[in-house]
Amino acid sequence: MLYVIVPMDLENITMVTEFIILGLSDNPQLQVPLFLVFLLIYLITLLGNLVIITVTCADPRLHTPMYFFLSNLSLTDICCTCTITPKLLMIFLSGDKTISYAGCMVQLYFFIGFAGTEDLLLAAMAYDRYAAVCDPLHYSLIMNQRVCILLAAASWIIGFLPPDTITVSVTRLSFCASNVVDHFFCDLMPLLKLSCTDTATTQSLVFVATALMAVPAFLVILTSYTYIISAILRIRSAEGKHKAFSTCSSHLTVVSIYYFSLFFMYMRPTSTYSQEQGKILSMLYTAVTPMLNPIIYSLRNQEVKNAVRKVLGK
Repeated sequence: MLYVIVPMDLENITMVTEFIILGLSDNPQLQVPLFLVFLLIYLITLLGNLVIITVTCADPRLHTPMYFFLSNLSLTDICCTCTITPKLLMIFLSGDKTISYAGCMVQLYFFIGFAGTEDLLLAAMAYDRYAAVCDPLHYSLIMNQRVCILLAAASWIIGFLPPDTITVSVTRLSFCASNVVDHFFCDLMPLLKLSCTDTATTQSLVFVATALMAVPAFLVILTSYTYIISAILRIRSAEGKHKAFSTCSSHLTVVSIYYFSLFFMYMRPTSTYSQEQGKILSMLYTAVTPMLNPIIYSLRNQEVKNAVRKVLGK
């Protein structure tokens, strides 16, 4: 059953009880190649981020604020990937594109929550790097264990505040015209595009949530790195500059990709939303960025490589 008839105001309104997710392509010949590509991305994402969490916990030399936040970021990437990719892989493999209404809302809720948490963790990581580069003498006092735990806990708690209001607002919309979602998961913008009722309230909530959480987090990152780059330019040692710039460029690369796709996706009206653009942008922050994070942030880091060898040796 795709629809159920509910009497309301002496009229019959058709309510959606499940959605059909179209995925990335209708071409039958592309389903297996796409399955293999996304399975590989999924496995690399899980393996890379699990390695980060494992070695961070196992090696006392990595019990520092930077790796503490990085392990939290890795956990967020794993959770976000597991929210979306398994269903997408099932679509490629079995051709079953249906998802229940409740399942769709749950997927939407957790995706928004993990995305919000990642925003705040990236800001916390930027502040940590600011303290390390700009005030190294007081770094251990500024980023003590209590502060790190509070920042991480706040990122997880605050990150999951907007999904409550936004998801409830989406559940109050009517999807009476169609139940076909032209996307590869239950993302917010495709659902708003699909609704046959006024989505102005939901769009306003999204805009406010983004303005109150994502924008300040981005400004913290921008301000932190402005001071960091200024401090690096005053370093006389060429080797010191190169090492610091290498760390900054890696972080800024991921941040730029992540925030560009999020802002371009959500900080604009539904009328300008393009399905194809939405799919490409969504792939950046749901598949590509979680896969690249462990590589860019730490798998190229000698400390992590040594920790991996130590763990494997044991």
